[in-house]
Amino acid sequence: MRTIATLHLGELGYVSEESLDAIPLKLLEMGCLPGAEVQLVQVAPLKDPLYICVNGSHLAIRKETAAKIIILKSES
Repeated sequence: MRTIATLHLGELGYVSEESLDAIPLKLLEMGCLPGAEVQLVQVAPLKDPLYICVNGSHLAIRKETAAKIIILKSES
């Protein structure tokens, strides 16, 4: 099972419909919805938080939260 926390730097994925219940309301309001394109931009020195780009918006999320959000791997 792939999650945002398992992405490598620069790798793309798409938020899965399965993880809708695991995504905090604050992230949903910021555009982290099922089907949204997610790219891992940067990882903090202590591996937490993760800096991601979701549909053009840059967000910092905790690794604990990222591990709950299932993604579908990008074809490219």
